[in-house]
Amino acid sequence: MRNLFLPEACKETQVHALSPQSWLQVERGKLSKSSSLAPSSIEPLIKVPEPSILPFFKPADYVEVLAQIHEELESCLPHEKSSLYLLQFQVFRGLEEVKLLRRSLRAAWQKASTVHEKIIFGAWLRYEKQGEDLISDLLASCGKCTQEFGTLDIASEIPDDIELKSFETLGMIGGNPVSSTVFFRIGDQKIACDRQKIASLSGPFRAMLNGCFRESLREEIDLSENGISLLGFRIVSEFSATGSLNNVHPDILLEILTFANKFCCERLKDACDRKIASLISSRQDAVDLIDYALEENAPVLAASCLQVFVNELPDCLNDDQVVKIFGNTNAHQRQIMAGSASFSLYCLLSEVAMARDSRSDTTVCFLERLVDSAENNRQRQFSFHQLGCVRFLRKEYNEAERLFETAFSIGHVYSVTGLARLGSIKGNKIWSYDKLSSVISSHCPLGWMYQERSLYCEGEKKLEDLVKATELDPTLNYPYMYRAASQMRKQKVQDALMEINRVLGFKLALECLELRFYFYLALEDYRAALCDVQAILTLSPRYRLFEGRVAAFQLRTLVREHVENWMTVDCWMQLYDRWSSVDDIGSLSVIYQMLESDAAKGVLYFRQSLLLLRLNCPEAAMHSLQLARQHAGSENERLVYEGWILYDTGHCEEGLRKAEESISLKKTFEAFFLKAYALADSSLDPSCSATVVSLLENALKCPSDRLRKGQALNNLGSVYADCGKLDFAADCYINALRIGHTRAHQGLARVHSLRGDRNAAYEEMTKLIEKARSNASAYEKRSEYCDRELTKADLEMVTQLDPLRVYPYRYRAAVLMDSHKESEAITELSRAIAFKADLHLLHLRAAFHEHIGDVAGALRDCRAALSVDPNHQEMLELHSRVNSQEP
Repeated sequence: MRNLFLPEACKETQVHALSPQSWLQVERGKLSKSSSLAPSSIEPLIKVPEPSILPFFKPADYVEVLAQIHEELESCLPHEKSSLYLLQFQVFRGLEEVKLLRRSLRAAWQKASTVHEKIIFGAWLRYEKQGEDLISDLLASCGKCTQEFGTLDIASEIPDDIELKSFETLGMIGGNPVSSTVFFRIGDQKIACDRQKIASLSGPFRAMLNGCFRESLREEIDLSENGISLLGFRIVSEFSATGSLNNVHPDILLEILTFANKFCCERLKDACDRKIASLISSRQDAVDLIDYALEENAPVLAASCLQVFVNELPDCLNDDQVVKIFGNTNAHQRQIMAGSASFSLYCLLSEVAMARDSRSDTTVCFLERLVDSAENNRQRQFSFHQLGCVRFLRKEYNEAERLFETAFSIGHVYSVTGLARLGSIKGNKIWSYDKLSSVISSHCPLGWMYQERSLYCEGEKKLEDLVKATELDPTLNYPYMYRAASQMRKQKVQDALMEINRVLGFKLALECLELRFYFYLALEDYRAALCDVQAILTLSPRYRLFEGRVAAFQLRTLVREHVENWMTVDCWMQLYDRWSSVDDIGSLSVIYQMLESDAAKGVLYFRQSLLLLRLNCPEAAMHSLQLARQHAGSENERLVYEGWILYDTGHCEEGLRKAEESISLKKTFEAFFLKAYALADSSLDPSCSATVVSLLENALKCPSDRLRKGQALNNLGSVYADCGKLDFAADCYINALRIGHTRAHQGLARVHSLRGDRNAAYEEMTKLIEKARSNASAYEKRSEYCDRELTKADLEMVTQLDPLRVYPYRYRAAVLMDSHKESEAITELSRAIAFKADLHLLHLRAAFHEHIGDVAGALRDCRAALSVDPNHQEMLELHSRVNSQEP
């Protein structure tokens, strides 16, 4: 599973003369402690780069665009659906919604109406699934076929409707006194052919042999100057009699293909086309043959070559010949190679090229072809903007300005960021500020607009814009980073740390971790700095700091010289403490350090994967699980990790099977726990609760550490609570708390609530809030156990700690609707929808619009929500009801 987005894709970096070693003398204690920080000394460490210009399609109102796409999908012709799903993919990509964009890509593949679309979207999905070979192997070991995006049989995908038309010409044309045999001379040799069978090959031959041309009266015709050899024409003659090509050398086939195209022998050309295509066995074959396919307009051969190239992405872009083929095609050749899917093809190629090197000539070339292939305004908006971003990176500012201006003029408002940056580079910050002000006043303001405008002003104005940017879109990193760095310059250390911790509390952004690492360096708090750099290395082992000039692992080595070394027992104690206080970043750091020891690595990588899932880093978590499998100490342990890999990728049944295989080899805690977890999560049958209880009880009888036993007790308590066995549930939660599983407070609070004691539930959640480092979810849960005013206070705290949690917005909106404050309720939902494409928020806003009689608004939100989840039953019902009200 790969990371689709390129956070540094369009970031201008400025190099500063800074040597990290000056901050990190190898001998510990060499740097003297100081009571204050000199601003000039810390400035190089805390410089915040300008936010990236993202090379994505970012409409000013993504809800409106998603609704339009859904409406068009309802009424468009079948062959138009794939391109609409590709546009939907681009919208979700701009929103950085990885799951949604991949689902849109799959829909584009499923709705493909041409062989070219099937090839391109199948290859794109395969490219997205790079690194998932292990999952395919595991599924195959369970007897499940995984060749979903396998190689297509191109010949069978492109229908042969030529043969029937050709055989209709086989009847004799009367009145011709010439012999039925005709001799074709090539050089000094002749070939005897059946006149009418040769005539049946094409209109030109029919006119030549049976029409008013001189050749129709001759028994011998010279073909020496028509590029066909004696052997080649002999095979043509045989084909005219038999209708098939057998055991023909590839070179002769190419010769015949050219001849057939010249004389419009469609049936012969099609047979050559398919025969040559069937001979492709390697990329070099495809490279050698693609020119013939394009020159002779051979669709089967061209599509077969295309399939070879795109199925080998990204490796094939290391081949200059392949890059030249894709880069040098004209519109006619693109039509032959990719049919009506040229835009889709160059979207894919540009994506791969940008992931490799955004500044490369190859990337520019593919994006230029993308611009050429764009067929409508929305495609042009995206392609002009993306090419503008790449030109900007390459410092080709005049061309970048032209591209951004074009994208902006046809409706891509986000391209104003590029125009503003270029204005600033030219020394006209006032123009840039005014340009952004104009956009803000003429559109519904968005967070990125204020963030961008802040770059062109100073002092209070800048801070005001950054505060507004965070208010409108709290997921933007730059405002937090700038404010934190500003506080650090003023030597307000705690305020700086508090600001950067705000964003790290709900979003594990590497650039924010990096900035906090610099803060700790400046403060000479090397233990905290080590924690952050180890968390960075867990997420991205090849990460580079100091604007890409120093490898993170090198700095980690230097920092560690200043920190007391922990023995294995110390590490385990630290891990228990951090795990219990729900300090997930701290726990990650400890595990990273433990992996350097001789401890069993499988179990540590497994712990790492659990933390990464909690931190919403699914790809990194999957990588850790794969490492756990790789370092498993036994067969039964390996089976457990394989089971988790399958379960986490949606293959629950196969995951259960792996758990059972592991149990058959050895009864272990993790095998029983996996089986119980998967069964509880996948089965809707209430009777399975007894089985889950039994499995968890068996797990608890097996050896394990307190971290996992606490989790098992917590899960067992949840099952008992679901079954109404509250005393048993309470015992489980209390025992989990005794061994440091802090999250069990939440389960115990639920037991108190089910017993009718909401005050005790509230107090229990308060204990969790006091203990936990990450407690947005705890505030949200506590809000259920108090009166309305305290609930509102807790939910406001949730939004401050984690603005991505949608329940608080929904609750506040519902309260406003109850108070008949409809516009305020809709505004509350819109506040979150602006930066988060969430089904539940859109669903509720659609219902509110319906309630106040705004049918158009309700219909728009319904359609956008169905773009997020096209199978949501309640949403489908609401859409149907609202749609019937539309005039």
